[in-house]
Amino acid sequence: MSILSNTWGQLLGEPVPDWQPCSRPNATLLSGQYCRLERLQPEQHGADLWQAQQAAVDGRDWTYLPYGSFDSLEDYRVWLQSVSALEDPYFFAIIDETTRQALGVASLMRIDPANGVIEVGHIYYSPLLQRTRAATEAMYLLMRYIFELGYRRYEWKCNDLNEPSKRAAGRLGFSFEGVFRQAAVIKGFNRDTAWYSLIDKEWPQCRYAFEHWLHPTNFDAQGQQLQSLAQWRKHSL
Repeated sequence: MSILSNTWGQLLGEPVPDWQPCSRPNATLLSGQYCRLERLQPEQHGADLWQAQQAAVDGRDWTYLPYGSFDSLEDYRVWLQSVSALEDPYFFAIIDETTRQALGVASLMRIDPANGVIEVGHIYYSPLLQRTRAATEAMYLLMRYIFELGYRRYEWKCNDLNEPSKRAAGRLGFSFEGVFRQAAVIKGFNRDTAWYSLIDKEWPQCRYAFEHWLHPTNFDAQGQQLQSLAQWRKHSL
């Protein structure tokens, strides 16, 4: 679609015909093959999440989050209670479909229905969830949900020093947009924030890649992937 200008020759951008604000997220269940996402409930998910965290050998998974780690189940439950009823961020527990245990959390946040912009954040994957098919599928389920709601832009932001998060954004199909310097102070340290996005025009290609990557035939007898998400995105072109 071409960029239009006004009568004074000023560029206005691409028209967005018949644009209407999106609905706010209100799902209580997003179902997949390997996992499901349930609206976070401290009483239902807290003990499982805490138990899954105990598989970690240290606290490095909490370094770049603005809270945690937690010293006890009770401390963790207090935090869960403080966020579970919020509408922004809107938290989900990630449930493994094999064990039926909650192994991580993620949220939709900075929700802007008027402009069709939303961010994924507050992602915590326990060691039992990391580098699994369920871990990837959880991100796919959230993406699919927000684009089906009509959002135009899906954002991923992280500390610019958080290399694993930056690699994850690239693997999932987000595009790097730049760094906002001195964007926040987290746990007493400066945070420069790296920005990534995925827009609605790119979603069909990413959806194709996710669905082919997640298919059981994409894995060998040892459970190793045969083709990566990036390779599947190229196949969709």
